Amino acid sequence: MKFFKDQYDVIIIGGALAGLASALTLSGKGMDVLVLEQHNLSGGLATSYVRNGFEMEATLHEMMSIGPREHPLKIRKFFDEMGVNITWLRVPEAYRVILPNSGIDVTVPAGFENVAQAVEARCPGQGEKVMKLLRLCQSVTDSVNIVSVTPMSKPMMLRKHPDLVRTAGYSAMEVLDAFGFSKEAIEILSPYWIYVGNPLSTLPFTVFAVLLADYFGSGSYICSGFSHEMSLAIAERAEELGTRIEYCQRVEKILVRDNRVYGVRTERGDEIHADYIISGAYPHTVYSSMIEPRSEVPEGAAKMLNGRKMSLTCFSVAMILDDTPEHLNIHSYSVFTGPTMETEEIWKQLQTLGPYEYLAVICLNMANPKAVPEGYTQLSITSLPRAEPWFEVKPGDYHEVKRKVAKQMIEEYSRVLGVNLLDHIVEIETETPMTVSRYTGAWNGGIYGFAHNQDDNIVARLAMQEEDKFISGLEFAGAHAISGNGMSPCITNGRKAAKNILDDMAAKEAGK
Repeated sequence: MKFFKDQYDVIIIGGALAGLASALTLSGKGMDVLVLEQHNLSGGLATSYVRNGFEMEATLHEMMSIGPREHPLKIRKFFDEMGVNITWLRVPEAYRVILPNSGIDVTVPAGFENVAQAVEARCPGQGEKVMKLLRLCQSVTDSVNIVSVTPMSKPMMLRKHPDLVRTAGYSAMEVLDAFGFSKEAIEILSPYWIYVGNPLSTLPFTVFAVLLADYFGSGSYICSGFSHEMSLAIAERAEELGTRIEYCQRVEKILVRDNRVYGVRTERGDEIHADYIISGAYPHTVYSSMIEPRSEVPEGAAKMLNGRKMSLTCFSVAMILDDTPEHLNIHSYSVFTGPTMETEEIWKQLQTLGPYEYLAVICLNMANPKAVPEGYTQLSITSLPRAEPWFEVKPGDYHEVKRKVAKQMIEEYSRVLGVNLLDHIVEIETETPMTVSRYTGAWNGGIYGFAHNQDDNIVARLAMQEEDKFISGLEFAGAHAISGNGMSPCITNGRKAAKNILDDMAAKEAGK
């Protein structure tokens, strides 16, 4: 008896968040779906690990598009509609920004009016401008949510979504400058840029607007059971709806005939057929080594990939500390700190092996007191460098370089706190671009997919989605897909890939 059936409606390569969201959507519509995951558990980077009895969050800082139960945003709505049960915890503030060289130490709460008041308190005369900016951001975000699922003509776009059209060609910095913000106000409003990986001068305002509207509007959330709670909940619900998920099944080849997929071949030699394939693997990997036969790789695919740049990856130090946050002078969930908020200067640092002085610091206890036993603190210190310098490190030097950079980051934040964190470490784990690459197989250890710029962002990707579809029946879902990076966008990308398949099936049925 064969382990797999000969034919499925859809095969999904990878059981990370995007693939699981695709499976959930398709199985909810009655599709026969098979998910093939190379690891022994689901979720990809949305996971946790245990060290000497301490469970440690691997990646999640905060989730966008959740919203409170009484006013749910699109990700919470999706989970609620699909019957996925997750306990969400509200993060207590948007963030705290500490820039010792500028004398800035400001906690920015969630809620547009609260953000405006926080900026006004530090920068008198700027609060009203902040409200205008955030209203513009919300308008742009509302439009993005509509046009991402509802194609429309240019005249209709101009009539229905003027703010999106009016700002689409500008960078985040150009729009901030147009509002006449002071340097300090920009520094206070800027920290989230790191979560999309472009300096403000090249970051499309559309992307920045969605970040600000989502995070500042309803605040952010985390899962009570770490990000792996979310992965498990989606996988379990998908299986209840009929999806088959098989673990330790690495896909080696995507089978193509006459420019259309017809199945996959696994590492162990199983050939499984399907009319549609959703790939969690990056297009670089797919088009360079997975399409069989090679003659089916379209010339346009290589040109497209040559024109796209990878965004940032991560270097993160996760620690369990032997005292409470209060005793360690930790009073905030999310802190952005460094000598400057000049994003061009920070960008230059991120092209190297360090030192990384601009840090994103998360104290999990402050949002989830049950994350660690009483009397302990779970703290992560993260920077988001480019991958290329790390791939040039010689194997014999890797551990020394990793420890050196980790120690530097810990010492940097210790200076901010006035507490030597090195004296309090009970458990420590360091994640580098190499860690991501080995664990997920992501191209160059990417966590953010392709870099956002004016020619390649969500608006441009939506406009070019048909031109970028080189093989019929093949969809991509992950940080490298249309909506870009982050756990919530990955879920949106998975839903989008599933919708494309459902739309294609409907069009074929209507054409009969």
